[in-house]
Amino acid sequence: MKEKKPSDLSVLLSYAGSYRKLTYLSLILSALSSVLALMPFVCLWRIIREVLEVQPDFSKAVGIVRNGWMAVLFAVLAWIIYIGAMVCSHGGAFRTASNMRKTLMRHIARLPIGFADEMGSGKVRRTVTEVTGSTETLLAHNLPDMAGAITMPVCMVVMLFLYDWRYGIACLIPIVLSFAAMMGMAGPAMQEDMRQYQNALERMSNEAVEYVRGVPVVKTFGQSVFSFHRFKASIDDYCDFCMHYTRMMRKPMMEYTVLINSAFFFILCVTLFLIRGENYQMDILLNFLFYVIFTPAISTAMNKVMFISENDMKVRDAVTRTNAILSLQPLPEPEQGQQPHGASVELKDVTFRYAPDAPAALSHLSLKAERNEIVALVGPSGNGKTTVAGLISRFFDPEEGQVLIGGTDVRQITKEDLMRHVAYVFQDSRLLKRSIADNLRIAKPDASESELMEVLKKAQCMDIIDRLPEGIDTVLGTRGTYLSGGEQQRIAIARAMLKNADVVILDEASAYADPECEAEVQKAFQEMARGRTVIMIAHRLSTIRNADRIYVLQNGQIEEQGKHENLLKTNGLYAEMWSEYQKAVNWKVGEAV
Repeated sequence: MKEKKPSDLSVLLSYAGSYRKLTYLSLILSALSSVLALMPFVCLWRIIREVLEVQPDFSKAVGIVRNGWMAVLFAVLAWIIYIGAMVCSHGGAFRTASNMRKTLMRHIARLPIGFADEMGSGKVRRTVTEVTGSTETLLAHNLPDMAGAITMPVCMVVMLFLYDWRYGIACLIPIVLSFAAMMGMAGPAMQEDMRQYQNALERMSNEAVEYVRGVPVVKTFGQSVFSFHRFKASIDDYCDFCMHYTRMMRKPMMEYTVLINSAFFFILCVTLFLIRGENYQMDILLNFLFYVIFTPAISTAMNKVMFISENDMKVRDAVTRTNAILSLQPLPEPEQGQQPHGASVELKDVTFRYAPDAPAALSHLSLKAERNEIVALVGPSGNGKTTVAGLISRFFDPEEGQVLIGGTDVRQITKEDLMRHVAYVFQDSRLLKRSIADNLRIAKPDASESELMEVLKKAQCMDIIDRLPEGIDTVLGTRGTYLSGGEQQRIAIARAMLKNADVVILDEASAYADPECEAEVQKAFQEMARGRTVIMIAHRLSTIRNADRIYVLQNGQIEEQGKHENLLKTNGLYAEMWSEYQKAVNWKVGEAV
């Protein structure tokens, strides 16, 4: 027998844990509140009936006050119970959203770092924050209202036929017609529209993140937003979708609005029909007044019903997007991890693709780096340099071949051990808005102050520390204390030294270094290489002139290798790159005219 798939709402509520009971209780209380909210209409009908029955001697109307207070009591009681429903629903909603975020973040922490680049950091951020956040509104407000929206129409239909079945049919006609119009705005087509809407938001969010990251370049070169075509295109796509969807929904929404508010028209028609030849005109008038008072509640109830389908789609979308991340599998971990024997790094016949149908980023590539060596990876952009670094750090696994550290395949090293053996200095070395000491202790939480000062000295950072008002205890980002890009990179290098990893990967670690501080960065590199294996990715060729070995990558393969002087003699790709680099360095504005 085929196993029944749990509903999206059940999956969502599974994150609430024991707080799920609060959500269920909120549904019961909301339904009870909606029933009690109808009782004042009954009390009002009794008041009208009594007034009409005793006229013109209104002194005989003894039940007006009692029914009036009963109406107030039911209204207050419905309000209090609804507040209780909201308290319960918020407790369950907050715990659900919190647990969803914790589950996602725990899973993301286990995924290879490369997944964020593949999926898009903006998309991941939106799923973790906004999509899970939307469940709070859904469970805290929409779901209890949904319970009331379902209960109230059922009770209303009963009440509509309780007093006069003819008026009941008259009120039921606009309900049925408006429901039919509502179906034009719901169903599978609407689910697809909701998916496209969320996708458009995701793309716009993702491109916005990338655009913000590129703002310095935009300002530097005086470019406008139109330079970022993908960001503008994502905004245009979102705008086009919203306009198209609005036009598509205009007709059914107008039909629904007219029909749901047309109950009075049908009641009036029934009344005019019944008055002809009827002897009991007082009863007809009484029922007419009741239904005139009662029918405005129909549109309120139906409007809530209309949003039920939308809420269901929100639940489905939230679960789908959450599962899209949770379904991503972390890289397999060995049951019994092996330890590297040494600090050598070797890639053997490695082939890697970022997607099954994508061209090979690396194709049968082999290279090696030994302890106490500085090995540089150079080549045109997009030819596999950062991919090599990512494979060594096991941001992802190769499709073919092996990546070895200390003679041990990185797939046989546990994640914790691999992170102890490898330190990575990124091109954009972000520092936390905390003290220099706190930023360094990320690598070694129990490091003493003398250890911090030692690595800062080796990383050529003492000029930075000396000018800071409180030395290594200076909190960055406060009182105008900021570091330049090159200074941040030197602090990041010091942090990598403090980690004391056997292998250090420098991904464009001198990219932000100005000519004055480049010499200091070079000294830091030489100091770092002592007892370690250093792998550098560089576009600024002057920073790798003294490297022990330079690998020139092109089309995911090793085009050339050797020392700087030997590569220049070959007149190959590296010599051509060096020539172009020298022209760029010596370029003067006057020469460009």
